[in-house]
Amino acid sequence: MEQATDKHPGVLRSIDWWTIAIYMALLTFGWLSVCGASYSFEEPNLFSLSARSGMQIVWIGTSLFLGLVLLLLDDRFYDTFAFVIYGILLLLLFGTIFNPHSIKGSHSWLVLGPLRLQPAEFAKFATALALAKFMGRFRYNIHDTKDFLLTLTIIFVPMFFIIMQRETGSALVYLSFFLMLYREGMTGSVLFTGAAMVIYFVIGIRYAEPLLFDTPTSIGRFIVLLLIQIFSSALIGIYCRNQKQALHCLGLCLGTTLICLLFSVYVIPFDLFWVQMALSLILVGYLLWQALFTRFQNYLWIALFAMGSILFFSSADYALNNILEPHQRTRINVLLGLEEDLKGAGYNVHQSEIAIGSGGLRGKGFLNGTQTKLKYVPEQDTDFIFCTVGEEEGFVGAASVLLLFLALILRLIQLAERQSTAYGRVYGYCVVSIFLFHVFINVGMVLGLTPVIGIPLPFFSYGGSSLWGFTFLLFIFLRIDAGRNMAHR
Repeated sequence: MEQATDKHPGVLRSIDWWTIAIYMALLTFGWLSVCGASYSFEEPNLFSLSARSGMQIVWIGTSLFLGLVLLLLDDRFYDTFAFVIYGILLLLLFGTIFNPHSIKGSHSWLVLGPLRLQPAEFAKFATALALAKFMGRFRYNIHDTKDFLLTLTIIFVPMFFIIMQRETGSALVYLSFFLMLYREGMTGSVLFTGAAMVIYFVIGIRYAEPLLFDTPTSIGRFIVLLLIQIFSSALIGIYCRNQKQALHCLGLCLGTTLICLLFSVYVIPFDLFWVQMALSLILVGYLLWQALFTRFQNYLWIALFAMGSILFFSSADYALNNILEPHQRTRINVLLGLEEDLKGAGYNVHQSEIAIGSGGLRGKGFLNGTQTKLKYVPEQDTDFIFCTVGEEEGFVGAASVLLLFLALILRLIQLAERQSTAYGRVYGYCVVSIFLFHVFINVGMVLGLTPVIGIPLPFFSYGGSSLWGFTFLLFIFLRIDAGRNMAHR
């Protein structure tokens, strides 16, 4: 009993109060933003439970209570029951797929009387705990194929269930865990491959129609295939440590392309796509031959990268037009400038840009935003709440909010780096990755820089599920950090 009495004061003294202060500041600014976004002249009382601002106080109060409970639990609880918590959330995610209640076309909500919960928001911290537990094992090695595949399984299983709920935006958040994997030693080539695929998709789709000079060659296809050759040649120099060979491959591809381009422009116009495709396939064949001849496995991986790039690029247009949902396809086309659709898919972003721009330097003042008061921006108190910050508080307020998020993320990185165990460090970087992804994508989609995928801004967007989910995510890490130097460690 004496030991239990001494434990709680020690825990509270070990809590990182700087992070708590930033959390409280974000909650305060978030509540003020919900007030501005949802204020109605018919219900002027901001504290009324019939108003969203009043209900948000309830969510904030319950979040603070939950945070206190999470801090008072023994940090070994999270380690011991990590897989149990993960398994329970997987069952909830799977069961929600068959939920008869559909909200805006999504089956991701559990409706319990007046209470609606979204298990996908809680599955983030559960997945982070499972990853920390698994990767914190003594013999774990991220370069071991079995360990790495099991790690990916932990990430992709909840992601798959969420996609089945028709919640693509929430599912994409799980890709942020790759930032944590990179910190834990995953080769940078995986992140590079992901970035390359995004580049191929954007350039290939955006410039599919324009033609190169006076030739019947698509600019998009020409540039993408040229990039595949450049990237593959660069990887030879980096991972095979053969600069001369890399320059020879690059020179052959660029030289042949230039000669064929000049011939097509000045002699007989023809589609350079087939030349580029032939060069790319020859490069793949050469890399496979080098892998067999030298028995150096890196040549094989580069060949697979090049072949995978070709296959991905070749299937990108089909996936856009035949696999994605119509509203998702339209959003991508609007983002890439292929469609304007200011009255349809582009309406939200267009109105949010107007709202932010109208705020100017210092904003219009609290509850004085015209765009938000007249409800021009749909989802302005949830996914698009940052436009309320920009309109009412202006550039100064928006920049202050972003600086607060930056302070939170930098502080979390510092806490993650000071962990004495791989378990604590992995969980910490999972938290960092999720917050970074949410802030970057949410603010980006409000500004028209990223696709509209419908994810909340942490501590700002209205709703209990997201606020509780982020609170669980953050306060579990604060408890793990507080217990790092305690005697039971």
